Amino acid sequence: MKNIIIIILIVVISTLVYGFYIKSNSDPNGEIIIGIAVLSIAFILMPLFIYHRYKNKNMSNFRLDKWLDELNKNEKK
Repeated sequence: MKNIIIIILIVVISTLVYGFYIKSNSDPNGEIIIGIAVLSIAFILMPLFIYHRYKNKNMSNFRLDKWLDELNKNEKK
C-alpha cells in the first residue's frame, strides 16, 4: 500500500509540473491538467493515505470525549 501511495504521489506531482509547464506556454489545456491533478490529490491520494495511516488504530483513542474527561481530571487535581 505504501508503494502504491508513493507511485500515485509521484504521478500527481509530475502531472502538476507538466500542467504548469504547458500553462506557461499559453496552452489552455494546462489549466485542465492542473485541475485533474488537484482532484486526484483530493479524491484518490488523500483517502488512500488516511486509510493507510489509520487502518489498524483504535479510533476510541481519538474521541473528543476522552480528551475532555482527561482534561477535567487534570483540572481537579
